[in-house]
Amino acid sequence: MLLALMFAFAGADGFDARVQAAKALEAKAEGKAWQEQLWDRIGNPATDALKGCIASNAPADKRAFTLVAGVDAKGQSSNVAVQPATPVATCFAGQFANWTLPAPPRSPNPYPMEIDISMTD
Repeated sequence: MLLALMFAFAGADGFDARVQAAKALEAKAEGKAWQEQLWDRIGNPATDALKGCIASNAPADKRAFTLVAGVDAKGQSSNVAVQPATPVATCFAGQFANWTLPAPPRSPNPYPMEIDISMTD
């Protein structure tokens, strides 16, 4: 199963395929544990970044968006993408790309991750 996920991610040029690969890993015990570490580290910075992106893009397009990325063993993200690529989502992705995340599980590398973000008034 893990090998199939690695091939799916390696061959997944599409955004949706990357999201599905990340969601499959999130459902596993080590993925859940990593997600807890991730949110412990980025919860407040993510909220602050989102608020800043909304304020700097007023009137802001507050449509929900999804972010995908690969995370290496040092917690550095790469290939960060968002859909839909609204100004707020693009702003958030730019800030996210500079954060150091917790080291993810060893395999696959880079470790796929996704975040679904929705905003309310």
